[in-house]
Amino acid sequence: MILVTGGTGFIGKALIRNLVGASYPVRTLIRPSSESPDLPRGVPVQVAVSSLNDMRGLRAAMVGVDVVYHLAGVERRGAYASLMQVDIQGTRNVAEAAADAGIKRIFFLSHLGADRASAYPVPKAKAIAEEFIRRSGVEYTILRAAIAYGPNDGFTTGLALLMHALPFVFLVPGDGRTLLQPLWVEDLVTCLSWALDDDATLNQTIEIGGPEYLTFQQVIELVKETLGIQRTLVRTRPPYLRGVTVLLEALFPGLPVSVYWLDYLAANRTCALDTIPRTFNLMPARMSQRMAYLQGINWRISLLRTLLRSRRSAT
Repeated sequence: MILVTGGTGFIGKALIRNLVGASYPVRTLIRPSSESPDLPRGVPVQVAVSSLNDMRGLRAAMVGVDVVYHLAGVERRGAYASLMQVDIQGTRNVAEAAADAGIKRIFFLSHLGADRASAYPVPKAKAIAEEFIRRSGVEYTILRAAIAYGPNDGFTTGLALLMHALPFVFLVPGDGRTLLQPLWVEDLVTCLSWALDDDATLNQTIEIGGPEYLTFQQVIELVKETLGIQRTLVRTRPPYLRGVTVLLEALFPGLPVSVYWLDYLAANRTCALDTIPRTFNLMPARMSQRMAYLQGINWRISLLRTLLRSRRSAT
């Protein structure tokens, strides 16, 4: 049995579909909520209900489990995220519960640029969480992944929503030259699932990304081209955008951008281009080949629904 935390998220749902498609029995951990969980549709999956801070609930969720994929995090909540409670302490609890339950292996999804000395909260939190995984005494694999994209993501979908929020211009943090290495979500979850049968990835921290380096401005141009729209790019100082974003997050909890999203764009987020082909014998897709999912959507209605979401459902 495989336990997936964060199974209702963008990457978690794709991973569950991949694992179930490979005939693995899967259980996902969901937090207690009065709302129905957004589980992947048409996929047989067990459900365990527990918060990451409930050790008894975590141990119960791991009964009969051999492998844990820990994907849960709260960075998409932006300024209202509790990185200490969820990403750091939550990961510590998962690691301790896994050790107590005799789990054979933990997979942890981290970020490129994870560093305890980082000036930014998310990379710092991910690096601290990585250490809890390494010190758990359980065999592990840590994947530091580039930004993932795909249907209903927080990246390209967020860009599309923002482009329809401002009809004539698009505000670009800084000069737009930050280098990214976007990774197709299906390639990411394929690496996660294939690593399960690859002993060479045991107790390793592996950095993975897409097959090309793109500036943030190039990504914006790809999204504009896919949507068939024109927007004038207005370069804006990041501190101004940060202040505006914090204010808008307070008014609209479902805002498709957060202060942590701006942090991600403050530095290049890249790794070696050949890691995935060399480590997993997989050629990842180029971004321009996988953007069709942005077409055929009524973005104005999607924007309205996104902005009207409650803070709880936005997480």
